[in-house]
Amino acid sequence: MTSALGAVPKEQSPSSGTAARAAAFGEAMAALWLAGPATLALLALFILPVFAVFGIAFTDWQFGGATLHFVGLANFVDVLRDPDFHASIVNTFVYVLIVVPVTVILGLVVALLIESGESLRAFYRAVHFLPYMAMLSAMAISWEGLLHPTIGLVNHVFALVGLPTANWLRNEDTVLASLAVIGIWQNLGFAMVLFLAGLKAIPRDLYDAASVDGADLWLDRLRTVTLPMLGPTTMFVVIVVALNALRVFDTVQILTQGGPGHASDVLLYTLYRESFEYLRTGYGAAVTIIFLAIVVSLTLVQARVMDRKVHYS
Repeated sequence: MTSALGAVPKEQSPSSGTAARAAAFGEAMAALWLAGPATLALLALFILPVFAVFGIAFTDWQFGGATLHFVGLANFVDVLRDPDFHASIVNTFVYVLIVVPVTVILGLVVALLIESGESLRAFYRAVHFLPYMAMLSAMAISWEGLLHPTIGLVNHVFALVGLPTANWLRNEDTVLASLAVIGIWQNLGFAMVLFLAGLKAIPRDLYDAASVDGADLWLDRLRTVTLPMLGPTTMFVVIVVALNALRVFDTVQILTQGGPGHASDVLLYTLYRESFEYLRTGYGAAVTIIFLAIVVSLTLVQARVMDRKVHYS
């Protein structure tokens, strides 16, 4: 007879336990079969190379060499004492300080202008986003023609309007600014698209409420509604554009090769030159680790500082 509390549960039979273990093993094997190739690719392409770089940084190995010796922190000491490395750090930070704020501001302005109009929105979005999608090596060659000292369109236009001309990519005073202009041009469309998405996500009711409260001018609505609500988008745009600017390489390699006189040396090009042109792979690995530490530190600081000022709806 069953009690008032219900039927007494039957003990699990050995056959049902075996079936459950077999089902669990089958699920585990299926998961391994599905995730295994991606896991192996992740190990081979990302995780193991990172460990290899950390190991090589403590040796004197040269690219293609058959032997290597442990040298401890000697590569890091050489890097931190190298004046060319100091120049590449300064140039990289100057480049970032030009590209990031100008790209963010122009991207926001273009997004606001496109959103305020009713016609040809898709066309304007495509035109501004095209540089980000284009192959940068081909675009760099086009910019080399535009900035040519004698036949370049930029100097011709400047001469027509009475502005001074220059050999933009071979002058120490103008080369880094010229590369920064190309970087702004490349990242502008990406920032614009993100800001457009952020503008679409702002509820229209907030603008109606702001109008009721007396914010009738577009500048008042921009200050009280648009910019605060774009806080998360702005933080994301700043971080991504800063990362893109920190890893600039293509334009430097194609247009200037770090010159003239190391005026356009940046961290990634220094890493490439030391590792694959001078074959000082241990030294280049040390530069890689320092570069990684700089990027991670700046990203964390940037995210923490901006997160305090961001309004999340």
